[in-house]
Amino acid sequence: MRPRRGNRIPLASRSRRYVMVHQIDPLRDPRWAEFVQRHPRASVFHTPGWLNALQRTYGYEPVAYTTSTPRSELTNGLVACRVRSSLTGKRIVSLPFSDHCEPLVDRAEERESLLEFLEREAEAEGWRYVELRSVSPLEDHHVGFRAHRVFYGHRIALHRPASELFCGLSKTRCQQMIRRAERMQLSYEEGRSAALVKTFYHLFRRTRRRHALPPQPITWFETVADCLGEKAKVRVVAKDGVPVASLFTLAHTTSMVEKYSCSDERFHNLGGVALLLWKTIQEAKDTGLAAFDLGRSDPDAHGLISFKEGWGAIRNTLKYYRCPPGSSLSRTDGWPMRIARGMFRRLPDPVLAAAGKLLYRHIA
Repeated sequence: MRPRRGNRIPLASRSRRYVMVHQIDPLRDPRWAEFVQRHPRASVFHTPGWLNALQRTYGYEPVAYTTSTPRSELTNGLVACRVRSSLTGKRIVSLPFSDHCEPLVDRAEERESLLEFLEREAEAEGWRYVELRSVSPLEDHHVGFRAHRVFYGHRIALHRPASELFCGLSKTRCQQMIRRAERMQLSYEEGRSAALVKTFYHLFRRTRRRHALPPQPITWFETVADCLGEKAKVRVVAKDGVPVASLFTLAHTTSMVEKYSCSDERFHNLGGVALLLWKTIQEAKDTGLAAFDLGRSDPDAHGLISFKEGWGAIRNTLKYYRCPPGSSLSRTDGWPMRIARGMFRRLPDPVLAAAGKLLYRHIA
């Protein structure tokens, strides 16, 4: 696929130079994978594997914007998906189902040019909005983007010895539960086989039912495992052959992400969740990774935030920006979600699963 012609956009500087913004296909242009591999702020969500999973499962169109010329090495990039929905309209999101997706741009004037290009493209082609899920804050003067939603992220730095990491854990929530799970002789298994994905999904559906939310379809997890290969892994702990907790993790260069977690609440007293997290943290450290990412949390999820910080995780603020700005469309709070959850609680499991298969491609 040949890169699309860009638009000349004035830089926000006194030199009044002009820059050409180019659009490339990050799945077909080999420069994108190489760029993501070497950029220090890139995450697994920038990788072609993750983008391919989004396209194959939900039909989203990945696109990357850059000021680098077609025949030169990429020096910057902002990746997004074009989402077209008959229910929620068409929009550009960076990126759907991703906790964050940092614009990989080091120079302020280049970032300004990319954002202005996105603003103009959205207006010209009738997109409802452009959403950026950035780790670094965008100052209010950055074109038409304004903060739309706020989350907390949590990361555990892995530079200290494992013994020091363990001593820094909450004694009651973490240390005691890990030791209890070890006394209970819970088994541990990891991999990405079809059988393990099904085991994970059984617990995932149970957890989503507990939270009165529809599950994403199992094809999403199967596709992620297929597209990301060894970067994706399912981890399961069991008691006497009965799965009690599971994680779906993703890894990239220097960090690992706990993307999905689930459990059987009937066995919470066994400490399976704590043992699973501790074994995963140990593996991440042993393989030379620098950080373990516990994912995002809603600011009002006080219990979840306290749990994550009991693991020694450092909190940071994740802001999602939109252009044009608008009122928050949060799916996790407010009266629309309370009504929806009341309905979801009453649905039989097969109908709830069908609802998830139908809805998720529209609510990225």
